[in-house]
This record gives sequence, structure tokens and C-alpha cells, in this order.
Amino acid sequence: MKSVILAGGSGSRGRPYTDYFPKAMTPINDRPLIDYIVRYLESFDLIEEIIIVSDFNGLGGQIKNYFGDSRRGLVYIQDSGNGTAGDLLHAGSMLDGQPEFLLWFADNLCAVSPEGMRDVLREKESMAVIATRTSRREETGFAVVQDGIIKRFMEKPVMQLPASECLGIYMLRGDIMDRIGQTQKKEINLSYDILQPLSGEDRISAFDIGDREWIDVESPTVIDRNKDTVERIIAQMGL
Repeated sequence: MKSVILAGGSGSRGRPYTDYFPKAMTPINDRPLIDYIVRYLESFDLIEEIIIVSDFNGLGGQIKNYFGDSRRGLVYIQDSGNGTAGDLLHAGSMLDGQPEFLLWFADNLCAVSPEGMRDVLREKESMAVIATRTSRREETGFAVVQDGIIKRFMEKPVMQLPASECLGIYMLRGDIMDRIGQTQKKEINLSYDILQPLSGEDRISAFDIGDREWIDVESPTVIDRNKDTVERIIAQMGL
């Protein structure tokens, strides 16, 4: 199986940091974020090749410089600039003949199971499986209030979510590329243009990460503010 890491995008939420390096190169314990993702994926026999999509003519060139050209099983594809699904089309020739492939947005850090996601994809005969979660640890403290009086505090509690939260990690069936190719748009967004219509056809399944943790690494500030969470995730990844 091949895995695609989307490491492009402007990183607007991470400015001013992302004016100088892509989100994928956000430092965590003296290593860039994408290094953890690549090493995690390499730990699975299931993953034979990792395709990194980024603007290698711009800031994304830092990713290629970090890994080098000779790392086995690592391939670089220039960002198409045509949206998230458009980038998949741009890498289409490398995905030909794949019954399924893993798609990982490079600002996601999580010890999700590729095997588990693939099993759900096949069992449900879905076109796509999205990693989800139904609870999260809040970043702020809460208070239980009765008649305007605080009865007790809840410091950064784990809260149940009213709906499943979608994470940026997907298992996609190979023939989803045909669906993307039929879309008559220059810029194709995977979520809105492809997955949203498929959800109306009951073709998308969820893979709940359970007690595994997840974080959206949008900037170094997020890492600094959530050091304990990041360390737990890295431990869950076995890195």
C-alpha cells in the first residue's frame, strides 16, 4: 500500500511562523513534525511507499532538503495548486492499480492504525474511511456552577463531543480517483467536492481512534501549549 502525505497549503493559521517554514517542518523535540509521521508510517509493513506532496519550489523545499533524495520508499510530488483532491490527481500515476491508499494531512499527529482503517474500508465496502474521535481533552479549565456559585473546578477535562470530530487522516479506495477525475472544477476540495456527496450515498465510514490522542499542529505555539499531549501521542506512536 502507498501513503500520501499532503504537506502543501499556505499555513495561514500558523503565521508568522509559516512565513519561514511549512507546517510540516514545525519542530517537536528537535525533529520536524513530518519526520514523526514518516517514521510512524515506515514502521508498518503495510506501507510500501510514502508520497509527499508539497510546494518543493517554495518553502516545501525544506522538507526535501531534510530527508534528501535517496531515502528508500520516499517520493516527492510537486503541489498542483488545484486543491486537496487536485493534488491526488497530480500524483495519480503513482496511485494507479492501488486497491486503497492512506492519505495523511501533514499537520495531524496521531497513532491511528492504518490496518484498522483498511479493515473497516473493506468490511463496510466503503469508498473512504475517516479517522474520527468522540471525546477530547479541553485546553482550558471548566467550572460547575449552580445559582451563580462555583461548586467545583474541572481542570482540562476530557469532554464527550456532541458529534464525531473528523481528523485529517483517511483511507481511500483507489477508484475514488475516477470520481475526482470526473469533477469539472479547476480546484477540487476533497471534503466538499468529493466526500460530501459520497456521504449522501452511504459510501463513507468512520474509524474511531478510541483512547488514542490527536492534535492539529498548526504552529509551534500549539506544541508549546500542549507538550504533555504531544509527548503522549509520540509514545503511542512508539517513537
